[in-house]
Amino acid sequence: MLTDADIVAARPPKPHWDPWRPYAFHVEWECAASRRVEDVATIFLVNRECPFRCTMCDLWKYTLDERVPVGAIPAQIEQALSQLSPARHVKLYNAGNFFDAQAIPPEDHPVIADLVRHFQTVIVENHPRLTDERCVRFRDLLGTRLEVALGLETIHPEILPALNKRMTVEDFDRAAGFLRDHDINVRTFVLLKPPGLNERDGIEWALRSVEHAFAAGADCCSVIPTRAGNGVMDQLQASGEFVPPTLRSLEELHERAIALNGGRVFIDLWDVEKLFECPNCGPARVERIQQMNLTQQIGPPIKCDCRSFEQ
Repeated sequence: MLTDADIVAARPPKPHWDPWRPYAFHVEWECAASRRVEDVATIFLVNRECPFRCTMCDLWKYTLDERVPVGAIPAQIEQALSQLSPARHVKLYNAGNFFDAQAIPPEDHPVIADLVRHFQTVIVENHPRLTDERCVRFRDLLGTRLEVALGLETIHPEILPALNKRMTVEDFDRAAGFLRDHDINVRTFVLLKPPGLNERDGIEWALRSVEHAFAAGADCCSVIPTRAGNGVMDQLQASGEFVPPTLRSLEELHERAIALNGGRVFIDLWDVEKLFECPNCGPARVERIQQMNLTQQIGPPIKCDCRSFEQ
């Protein structure tokens, strides 16, 4: 099993970021809880790196080694909102845990709440083991709907410990139950085909993990195709211990997860072009997945003569 030291040692150099500026922001469209397609302002915040060194994570590339000054996070949010068009919902994603005091200074919570309480929903990300009364206090400051995104990743009893996430399925269940008990919505991240699984098992365990998340109280699940690019994942790929999932696996999982009728299911399409095996049907398949993201309906299959995606 890989250790923190192994994972950090495999990394390429970390880019430099300004603690007073977000590293990205945009408005995206998402199928909301109302089942209408609504606009979401997504702001990617710069802050101190997450203390959990997950094997598959590449988000450390967008973080700092030190705590940001008090006032920096509100400044980042204010800058992004001043340049974005109006939206109904907002995601404050910080490449880690919103309720980690070393990432988002708690002193800034009241100012952050003032900046975003006009949104219908405020979505943040957090580790299950850091999910406690801090979430409730922030919810009370907001006075609007709070949603917390928790990384479940997988319920596989051997793969989850190997991800070095420092949590168990029981930790996730406790965090999800705590949030629902306090009228806070739950979003869940699930990995498709983490290291150690073949293509078929990758699909089946991702589906079981989505089903578990819904049973635990999640309103929606975002499925992330596991990717290389963070150093240690590239090493695992070179050794044959990890092979990225295929685009067809993304499609199959999406279809079957939507058919569960447990909640909304989104496929993360960041850098999805790297999964193309056929230049003819690849773009059409991505468009199909995107439409299923928005409609939560299983779309007509894509027909192609290529062997990689034979149906």
